Amino acid sequence: MFYDELLTKEEKALQLEVREFVRDEVPSELLKQMDRDEIKWPQEYVRKLGERNLLGLRFDRQWGGRGLPWTAEIAAGEEIAILNNVCTCAFMMPSMVGQAIHKFGTDEQKERFLRPMLKGTTQAAECLTEPRGGSDFFGATTTAVLDGDHFVVNGQKRFVVAAEVADIFLVYCRTNLDDEAGSDDRISALIVERGAGIETEYLYGLMGNRGGGAARVVFRDVKVPKDNLIGRLHGGFDVFNQMMFPERMACVVGALGTARASLDIATRYSAKRQAFGQPIRKFQAVSFMVGDAITQLDAARGLAYLAAKAIDNDSPRARRLVSEAKKFTTEAAWDVVNKSMQIMGGIGYTDVFPIERFLRDTRLTMIYTGTNEVMNLMIQHEYYNEVLGGRSDERDTEQDAHGYGDDEEKCYTDEDMWRVHESGGKATG
Repeated sequence: MFYDELLTKEEKALQLEVREFVRDEVPSELLKQMDRDEIKWPQEYVRKLGERNLLGLRFDRQWGGRGLPWTAEIAAGEEIAILNNVCTCAFMMPSMVGQAIHKFGTDEQKERFLRPMLKGTTQAAECLTEPRGGSDFFGATTTAVLDGDHFVVNGQKRFVVAAEVADIFLVYCRTNLDDEAGSDDRISALIVERGAGIETEYLYGLMGNRGGGAARVVFRDVKVPKDNLIGRLHGGFDVFNQMMFPERMACVVGALGTARASLDIATRYSAKRQAFGQPIRKFQAVSFMVGDAITQLDAARGLAYLAAKAIDNDSPRARRLVSEAKKFTTEAAWDVVNKSMQIMGGIGYTDVFPIERFLRDTRLTMIYTGTNEVMNLMIQHEYYNEVLGGRSDERDTEQDAHGYGDDEEKCYTDEDMWRVHESGGKATG
């Protein structure tokens, strides 16, 4: 859990409020039904969250939010995430879809779409991935052609969580059909309301993360009012960049909560399970795994909090830190859940404990909302820009080397080498 040292008094109160909700208002049978794929989306659970004003915590009070910072939302999200990843996603979905509407939408759009989402009475889904490509978002082939006062949408999306029950879809479509258009000037974001021409089909036998109704959505000549355009025409790049913060932070809180629940179970088990005349926690092979795991989890939580603060402060490093948090926490969670199962031995591999479900759920977190390889790509790109852009207020530590003035050894290209050689051992520019 996020510790008191990281939270304000208001954030701590929220954490306790959500913890009480998770403990008292979410029956175990719901989670079991979800894992058996008997439920496509936990609508009643979402409605309960809405009734308690626990959806879209960051958004303005006038639209039904609480006006809280990101740090509060991730503290609440970790408490939710001990349930399962789909319950986390259901908690975060109004934050994800709502981000586009809250930041780029008109007041009329906020009244029509955002407010009922935060009440839990309107279910939303986000349509990003297409069959042809996942991470190649800007290569989207779903089109929206402007025809008078409406768009005509054709195409399909897949792996759409909540698709089976969603009332509205946030859909990224190609609106600039010019083949020469740049990737940041091709896509628009539309709110598409369920109606004629929309087909959803629950197709996927998922390894984990069940109960989320992940489906294919097909759009056939769907008419969408022009007023449902979010932001500017061909401005989907701007919306997408903002929406990626809640997308990836949803992964972060899901990973934190899953890892925490797994490690708590394994730690309690190791204190009770007897072998060779003593609790297995007395064996270093077990207790050291617990020590490694809680260190990983605390480090991940610290990075998650730093990323949340960076978003709140509109930091230029926010994009890098969010990518780091997504990559680090999901990989840490995968390791912690595996360690937890190893501590428990064979019984951890059965459904007597939920760790086997946590393991199945956690595997996806390193793939969706941008694979961790894509996170690495973004991290290094942002860091190169930061370092090569210059930090004029920092000490030049290169000068602290004994051979600092030996320019003959600092030749990065053949051209450098010849220039230094010809100048008698000194760089000439």
